[in-house]
Amino acid sequence: MDKRSLYDGFSSLEVELRETLLRLAEMKEGLHELVEKNTTLEIENQRLREHLQELNQLSQESEDSSKQELSKSRMNLEKLYEEGFHVCNILYGSRRENDEECAFCLDVIYGERTR
Repeated sequence: MDKRSLYDGFSSLEVELRETLLRLAEMKEGLHELVEKNTTLEIENQRLREHLQELNQLSQESEDSSKQELSKSRMNLEKLYEEGFHVCNILYGSRRENDEECAFCLDVIYGERTR
């Protein structure tokens, strides 16, 4: 091997190493961006889970309090309604088609209560 080919070999190896280092730096930057984005999404997911849990808890509490506020007779009407029957004075006792909601029945069960 002569000096010229040895020098050319080192020069081409140097060029390849620089290109490899550039690609490695680009990959490292891309990985850094992905890690940042992943961390941001994990934090956002955790906040959303906590918010959803709070909303579910509030919803459950309001359901519990509204059910506790129903009188025994309204609870019986609610049970009949949930079984698929009308409890309003217009269609009382007839089956609800496809379990569709009836505004009149809901008003009878959950409507304003005068005490």
